[in-house]
Amino acid sequence: MANLNGFNAATVEPSQDFDPIPAGKYLAVITDSEMKPTKSGTGQYLQLSLQILEGPYKGRYVWARLNLHDPNPTTVQIAYETLSQICHSVGVIQCQDSQQLHNIPLLVKVKLR
Repeated sequence: MANLNGFNAATVEPSQDFDPIPAGKYLAVITDSEMKPTKSGTGQYLQLSLQILEGPYKGRYVWARLNLHDPNPTTVQIAYETLSQICHSVGVIQCQDSQQLHNIPLLVKVKLR
């Protein structure tokens, strides 16, 4: 729970644009990364927050979850392949900490489910 200090929504215009970002390719940067436990508690995933840098969706965020620790080896393989693709895209081939991937532009492909 967070203390909102009596926030009054009547005094602030609501945001108008919470529609999903359309599928496509966007220039973005990773702004935040964090390891989190999976819902089942049997693994961990790396959550990446990516901010779009240009175009009509500039400033909006998309997220990626990479299941780096999971009982399913296929899931882990896919996560490591995606992480490798990100590392190659930003030019950080040997990555010790996910913060090394922050604030370096890369092209991301957004898909809608």
